[in-house]
Amino acid sequence: MFKKASLLLMALTLSASTALAGCSKESSGGGTSPDKTGAATKESEGNSAGGFVFGETPIEFSFYGNYDWYTMNPWGEDPATAWIKENKKVNVTAIQSGGNAQQKLSTMIASKTLPDVIWLDRGGDVEKLREAGMLVAFDDWLDKYPNMKKWVGESTINLLRSPDGKLYQFPNWYTTQPNGNSGYVVNKRIYEELGSPKLETFDDLYSYLQSVKNKYGSSVIPYDPGLEGQGIELMVSGFANDFPKTYVSMRAVPEGDKLTSLFVNPVYRETMQFASKLFREKLITQDALTQTEDHVKEKMYADRVAVFAASSPTEIAALADSTVKGANPNHPGFMMIWPLHKEGVDKNKVWPGDWAQLGWNVSVITKNHKNPEAVFAFLDWFTGEEGQRTIFWGPEGLYWEGTNEEGGPLFNDKYFSEPDKVSELMNTTNNFQWNGNTVFIDTRKAAIEMTFPEEKRNWETRWQSEITWKTQFNGTPFINLDPSSDSDEGIIQQKVEDIYKEATAKALFAKNDAEVLAVLDKAEADAQKAGFEKLLAYKTQKWQENVALMAGK
Repeated sequence: MFKKASLLLMALTLSASTALAGCSKESSGGGTSPDKTGAATKESEGNSAGGFVFGETPIEFSFYGNYDWYTMNPWGEDPATAWIKENKKVNVTAIQSGGNAQQKLSTMIASKTLPDVIWLDRGGDVEKLREAGMLVAFDDWLDKYPNMKKWVGESTINLLRSPDGKLYQFPNWYTTQPNGNSGYVVNKRIYEELGSPKLETFDDLYSYLQSVKNKYGSSVIPYDPGLEGQGIELMVSGFANDFPKTYVSMRAVPEGDKLTSLFVNPVYRETMQFASKLFREKLITQDALTQTEDHVKEKMYADRVAVFAASSPTEIAALADSTVKGANPNHPGFMMIWPLHKEGVDKNKVWPGDWAQLGWNVSVITKNHKNPEAVFAFLDWFTGEEGQRTIFWGPEGLYWEGTNEEGGPLFNDKYFSEPDKVSELMNTTNNFQWNGNTVFIDTRKAAIEMTFPEEKRNWETRWQSEITWKTQFNGTPFINLDPSSDSDEGIIQQKVEDIYKEATAKALFAKNDAEVLAVLDKAEADAQKAGFEKLLAYKTQKWQENVALMAGK
């Protein structure tokens, strides 16, 4: 990762003078790249003459998801994007990361072949691109196109502004109300065959997983924690009141007005002792930290998992539910349960996931495109009512006809008679949800779905409404705490991250509780040696700045 950070810095340094010189020639965002289809001189002239009209002139742009795990599906080969391509004249060309996102981005920067849109995490890398003059600000278009200002809102827009006061980032799954899917999924067939025991505390969970192992042996995984041990990390939320998984993600815990080391926190240490106990008794899948998403799906779809927990288990669980019921009409499917907790912890103060006003990640538009306003116009449409209906439920005429007074789709008979195809479509279009509008989607789907009988409700919507949205922590004060990857604090953070991952693996494989604590003690010593206190001071400052900003100071 140190190499990756230096590569990005080197690429920005090498390209800054030439890139800035080329970009400064056209303040509207023109660069030195060839004209894109539908974004040629005529469109630019139309823009300067009176404004770009979305949907009348073809738009084409390249899109890069800056994640090792992300591979964009072909645009136009599913019903939703095919409709957008034909009716809104938008075509998107994918630039894939190839499993090495930071290296790929650094190479594109150094060679001055930036994609038109980059989808990435907020924070240091966005600011590096901005400081190098490679991004286009959106401010001049906020009043011209209605949806970002209407749905994202002024307060969230202000949180997104860069130090120069301008807006360069279009948020994804921004919200003003709780959202999120983190939690526990239970296989109802196995649960009922074992007598439907109480499953509320971690003691209940331990007994239940033992019963699963004793009855089904190696044919069933008692507890699957999804990718990279997500279902292990979220257990921390049940070992104390108001101790969200957010703290594990930060590798830091608030104490008063300061952030302190996760490694020495007693709640986290107790969680890792419990997880290690489950792991050594083979109640957790033994490839918990290395399995791929395909491995998880295969086990779930094959009806081989008793309890599945992850940061967002609902997509896989929903399709697994329809798959097992399709194979066996008598199968009761999967359900979610209220987050588990230690005896004595208030179940209403358990937060296995979190949400924030700014949502997840952002899209930025680079000066590579000849008409960045056209790209912004698409993103603005995409986050509005028609765009969200189309990318989430498919185009009108497929599974819905018309809308209600709140803009939600009115589902047709096919929506209910083809649940497997609906799930397949939604899993495909999830790949294109780059600037999701949480409030619009969640409120519309919940209101519509809850009017139907339980057996006809969408699996995800039901459990979101009943459990997950009620059990997610408001993590807005803790957004944007990460330093730039090439800064002193950023280099320390990567060292701490490596220490955390190594310690997690060693703690899981520990032979007893004492060894777990020894592993975490060594992790703390190594982190402090790497400069953890300096990083914690930086994160504390950013946290307190957020608190002040949210208080209107």
